[in-house]
Amino acid sequence: MKPAAPTLDCPPECQRCELRNSGAFLEFSAEKVDYVHRFRQSTMEVAAGRQIIAEHRSSTRLFTLYKGWAFRYKTLSDGRRQILNFLVAGDFIGLQEEFADGATHGVEALTDVSLCVFPRDSLWQLFRDDPQLGYDITWLASREESMVDEGLVTAGRRTAMERVAMLLVHLYRRAERIGLARDGSIAFPFNQQHIADALGLSLVHTNKTLRRLSRMGLHSLQEGRLVMHDPKGLESVADYYDRPLRKPPLI
Repeated sequence: MKPAAPTLDCPPECQRCELRNSGAFLEFSAEKVDYVHRFRQSTMEVAAGRQIIAEHRSSTRLFTLYKGWAFRYKTLSDGRRQILNFLVAGDFIGLQEEFADGATHGVEALTDVSLCVFPRDSLWQLFRDDPQLGYDITWLASREESMVDEGLVTAGRRTAMERVAMLLVHLYRRAERIGLARDGSIAFPFNQQHIADALGLSLVHTNKTLRRLSRMGLHSLQEGRLVMHDPKGLESVADYYDRPLRKPPLI
């Protein structure tokens, strides 16, 4: 059975979390869910286009994305932006700041998002109280590193066709795993500038490549949705290998 996507904003108790009860994430004991609830500081909503973490500014908070899409990015001094990776429900946000004074990247809400908020200064207490939960956070950080690694391979070695195909498949598969796919399609709030900034392509080249893949009958973008007409064909173009992954933990 496919997991169901969350339909509500963050619930007041973690025990009632629709993401946690969807079957898409690693099952936690009741005691561990209770600990996460006590660790959680608050919830918040951020409108599309607003900052969740401001670039180069310190933040006292960590986040779990409960609903919506966001992205991590860096900007150069002339305003050029590189999107490092896209974030979907269940992703843990903000851990990288532990290794620098201030955020080394920004996080922006791509759609309206709901977030669970955790105090950064309680992180070490969590590792002491529940080493297994600390390992889960480390696992999430390692998974994000692997996705950034794949992005580096894409930008450095894949052709424009392969890059765009890879990103479309990647976004679809991530959304599908948490129950956001319906009838071979997902809501697709990404514009061509987002795609260009993630793949290191010009806007013109991105547009031409998307149209070429569409003419091949592999996908289409219809009324804000990505429709996968030939997912295997798109995976073949991308040189994409869908490795079996364990269910991720949900903090």
